[in-house]
Amino acid sequence: MRGTIRKFFSDERTYIRGAAIVAAGGLISKLLGALYRIPLTNIIGGEGMGIYQMVYPLYCILLTVSSSGIPSGMARLIASGRARGAERQAFVLYGLIGLAGAGVMFALSAPLAAVQGEPAVELCCKLLSPAVFFVSVLAVVRGYFQGRREMLPTALTEICEQLLKVTAGVAFALYFKNNMPLATACTLLAVTVSEALSSLFALIMYRGESAHFRPLYSPRPTGYRQILRYTATVTLSAVAMPLSQLVESIVAVHLLRASAENATALYGIFSGCAVTMVSLPVSLTYGLAVAIIPRIAPLAAEGREEEARATAVKASLITLAISIPCAVALYVFAPLAVSVIFRSLGESQSRVLINLVRIMSVSVSTLAISQTASACLTALGRPLKAAATQWLSCILRVLLTAVLIKYTRLSVSGAAIAANIAYFVAAALNLWYIIQNGKNRPDLRRSGVRRRSI
Repeated sequence: MRGTIRKFFSDERTYIRGAAIVAAGGLISKLLGALYRIPLTNIIGGEGMGIYQMVYPLYCILLTVSSSGIPSGMARLIASGRARGAERQAFVLYGLIGLAGAGVMFALSAPLAAVQGEPAVELCCKLLSPAVFFVSVLAVVRGYFQGRREMLPTALTEICEQLLKVTAGVAFALYFKNNMPLATACTLLAVTVSEALSSLFALIMYRGESAHFRPLYSPRPTGYRQILRYTATVTLSAVAMPLSQLVESIVAVHLLRASAENATALYGIFSGCAVTMVSLPVSLTYGLAVAIIPRIAPLAAEGREEEARATAVKASLITLAISIPCAVALYVFAPLAVSVIFRSLGESQSRVLINLVRIMSVSVSTLAISQTASACLTALGRPLKAAATQWLSCILRVLLTAVLIKYTRLSVSGAAIAANIAYFVAAALNLWYIIQNGKNRPDLRRSGVRRRSI
């Protein structure tokens, strides 16, 4: 009994420490990203930020396909104890997928620029495309360490990424400041440089760490099918957000042009500034979402359904307790935050941004809950439910954005309201799935029925 109690508190400390490390790394990374927006907006202006944000959705889609499902999926696979050496096969599989993604982005640069009506987008896409490959490699290393409940490498690589991006991005933007399109393109080249150097750093850490865990015998290689089984469904969920953002960037800018001359700048203020400010406090709960997977996955794999579900509910409640005060603070201090972070914006643009931030402040809680609950569903073996929720909420967001901009006088505020509703729907559905997960289900261990993931 005493040993069980000691193990419980030891596991609890490990979980909290891991969550705190990832949260700290995510917060520092987000802070650096937010601070980066200050000189970047000063140098390339609202129009440059608009172009910057028009490129990112395509990048995020390809990034999601090639890497976003890897950390969560690999962490669950490794933590479940069902595979050894899975990361080696993942390096090959996702390295090839990353190369393909980089090629697709390069090839789509000209068509995307034509569809969005912005010629500068083409060079931006071409300079950013190699980053898709490097992030794939980086994601495999993060998944390996997270599955072993070692969260420090994830935090360190995130901070490394941002530091390199900020340093190179500001340097490039200043050097080419007299040519706004070229300056914007070079800030995206800085992303490629940062991802390349960060992936090299991650591989060095993996090389040193994996040498300590070499088995005495050669383990049976983990098949690609098994890796995809754990990562593909998470990828399916993650790809919905950037895909909806890409469609939203096209739809919103075209509809805004009917009522405003500065449509690109307005969308840049929304997606590049307001969304960034909302994402910053959400990063405080990011560590919970990452650390909860290797904690719940073994419980689910052993059939301890109630214990796993209770842990998921606890993580969601902690997320709520952290995020609500952050949402209130963001609403109250929005004018101060805008004046400090985005001081280069004109008076009218600052008013627009303050209004957007206050509208979206509620999304701090709903987005944080959705993030944690989605990770819990993945760990519980229900990634398809998380994927369905994400797709439904993203489709709803795009449709509401189009309706509210076109048929009301809300202008870009319609996009903010649409995002609020979508995040609320995602959070509510994910929580409902967690609560219902263990109800009216037979005890599979007693009945001898083998549990299947859905």
